[in-house]
Amino acid sequence: MIVLASTSASRRAMLRAADVPHEALGSFVDEESAKAAMADLSPRDLADALAELKAVKVSQRAPGTLVLGCDSVVALEDGTMLDKPVDRDEAARHLKLLSGKRHDLFSAAVIAEHGRPVWRHVDRARLWVRPLSGAFIDAYLDAEWPAIAGCVGCYRMEGRGAQLFARIEGSHFTILGMPLLNILDYLRTRGVLTS
Repeated sequence: MIVLASTSASRRAMLRAADVPHEALGSFVDEESAKAAMADLSPRDLADALAELKAVKVSQRAPGTLVLGCDSVVALEDGTMLDKPVDRDEAARHLKLLSGKRHDLFSAAVIAEHGRPVWRHVDRARLWVRPLSGAFIDAYLDAEWPAIAGCVGCYRMEGRGAQLFARIEGSHFTILGMPLLNILDYLRTRGVLTS
């Protein structure tokens, strides 16, 4: 059994579907303060650092258990990073920024044990958003808000969010929030899963 340092529905669903025995514990990390302290990091390194922070924090409360921390960061081509939208208006602004452009999504996973990281992997997906009309954005938010409030990039690929894209390169699991295949491989090496 592992502990997922998150209450993310999509991450829990991925672990359940892959038959990974787990329980979920919120990390209660102050992400805003952490991001401010890590402002000089690249998008890839920020995702990695936040995943580590979550894994280590929960690992300190669950000694002797493998704790999985995850985080995702969306970066536009110019390096601008998008966070989870705070309200519907900000979600609309994010979608307008993404419209007709490419962005990268970095999904990091860190496994901690006894309060320290023992494994990590960061994966990148590259996504091209098709040009989005104002009418589409309004209809999309009518249907998806507030469900996407916790989603960096304002999309859930397992639902209507698939309509935003013209092209995608990368793992579907990475886009959903964690590099699942790499995690499964590590869990097999640790004997959590049968190899």
